[in-house]
Amino acid sequence: MNTQNFKTIISKSGTRVFVPIPFDPNDIWGVKQRHHIRGTVNGYKVRGSLGSDGKQYFLILGAAWRRDCDVDTGTKVDVVLSPEGPQSETLSSDIVSALDGEPKAKAFFESLATFYRKNYIRWIESAKKPETRTARIEEMISLLKAGKKQK
Repeated sequence: MNTQNFKTIISKSGTRVFVPIPFDPNDIWGVKQRHHIRGTVNGYKVRGSLGSDGKQYFLILGAAWRRDCDVDTGTKVDVVLSPEGPQSETLSSDIVSALDGEPKAKAFFESLATFYRKNYIRWIESAKKPETRTARIEEMISLLKAGKKQK
């Protein structure tokens, strides 16, 4: 997994307080509709999905999180971020092959929150027989192509 470490200053635009991301996550973690991340900001755990204004990516920091972590606009912070949930390089080869063969299903799978991706993978991995596993992979692809988050 490709963890990114950087220093930045907490910024504000309108009412939105955020961590500006100094890299393009599509270049580092692969092109996805939505990048779900986990990591730390000044040592405090953070999870979420990156936003974009078309020019730059950012991670929104909510008011309660900022209050609890004593972080606000103008604070210089150390940030460590990595993609959250099952990533292509950690999936079984049969699942990767099926997703690679269906770009629409793959794009939707990668845009899903970690919870939904993990549920699909657990369901497939729990199959006892090879034919059941194959059938579940095929069903997952069909569901993903139809835009279904879960079975």
